[in-house]
Amino acid sequence: MSNLTCDVLIIGGGPAGLAAARAAAQSGQSVLVLDDNPRPGGQIWRDGPGVILPVLAQQYRQAVEALNNVTLLNAVKIVAHYGPQQILYEGALGSGLVDYQRLILCCGARELLLPFPGWTLPGVTGAGGLQAQIKQGLQIKGERVVIAGSGPLLLAVANNVAKAGGEVVVLAEQASVLRLAGFAGGLWRWPTKLRQSLTLLNRRYRPDSYVLEALGEQRLEAVRVRQGRRVVTLPCDRLACGFGLVANIELAMLLGCRIFNHAVAVDEQQQTSLPQIYAAGDCTGVGGSELALAEGAIAGYVATGNREQAQALLAQRDKWRHFAGAVERAFMLNPALKALSMPDTLLCRCEDVPLGQVREFSGWSAAKLGSRCGMGACQGKICATAARHLFGWPLEAPRIPLTPARTETLVRLGRAESDG
Repeated sequence: MSNLTCDVLIIGGGPAGLAAARAAAQSGQSVLVLDDNPRPGGQIWRDGPGVILPVLAQQYRQAVEALNNVTLLNAVKIVAHYGPQQILYEGALGSGLVDYQRLILCCGARELLLPFPGWTLPGVTGAGGLQAQIKQGLQIKGERVVIAGSGPLLLAVANNVAKAGGEVVVLAEQASVLRLAGFAGGLWRWPTKLRQSLTLLNRRYRPDSYVLEALGEQRLEAVRVRQGRRVVTLPCDRLACGFGLVANIELAMLLGCRIFNHAVAVDEQQQTSLPQIYAAGDCTGVGGSELALAEGAIAGYVATGNREQAQALLAQRDKWRHFAGAVERAFMLNPALKALSMPDTLLCRCEDVPLGQVREFSGWSAAKLGSRCGMGACQGKICATAARHLFGWPLEAPRIPLTPARTETLVRLGRAESDG
């Protein structure tokens, strides 16, 4: 893969990245979008066999793909940042360098997965993970599916399962009835969300509920679920469990951007603490596609000097920021979830490290050195995030490479650092 240059580099091709590209392109400057998915759209607008994308997603994709000064480079991952303004990326055909003038981070978010007995059994996935598999063509017709965890994503997953022919056994939401009632009572402020919630209503929805244990020998056979004060055992074929989303901030931390409340800190213009670097979407705080679109457009306009059009979007952004705050308050995680795991429950699935072994350490670096926790394929994205939630450990600066990379890519990285 060859070296590239651009005026504006955007990391992430989800709603925020597409909106940023569309806005930045109006200046006539060259825009490059790097994304790790095979097609634009991110997780929320993930494409796949048989997927019918929302009209808005189609409009953004078509608009960006039609722009002559925008280049979309999909199925690549960011390996490192070094030098004044350079990014090293890797794809199926090799690695490449990008020289940029301004950078917009639209890195999105990932699921928070908390360990519990049996969570490593075949048949147990993240809630968003099952949704992604269905969009990629996974056949679940006739299968019994338990959906559990927290947040509005669970309703969307249940809807996908039903459309794919699966049977939703229960939709266990850990949030209390009181919090959910307060949230629902305020939805009139966001009419589109109110209408959307009505279309996603599910008769299997149970608040004050969470999975205690996944049961099975060779694969998942049943789950034990606490529903209020009682515990029930439910036979099932799949369990999709996710406890909300966490911002992807590793690249921002590597760059030296200020982090606040576990997200990239930005000002009113979506600018980070560093000049020429902006951020938008869920990496600045989880808020959904509407907020991501507004923030992405603002970042794209400001990065290319079009502050007037950015100013026109501030009220829309603030409206969806208020919604994001309401969601965060309503679905705040119950502290009881921290006590689900036993000492022999695996925390790091890649390296088979149990929770009891990791609990002995004072922080993430010590845990990695003493147990190999986080040294596997996910590079700690799952287990480190869970450990921070369970133990209250502080964030630690990431190291390069940000993701496992081929030897020739690492050699290129070494040469570039030597040249610098």
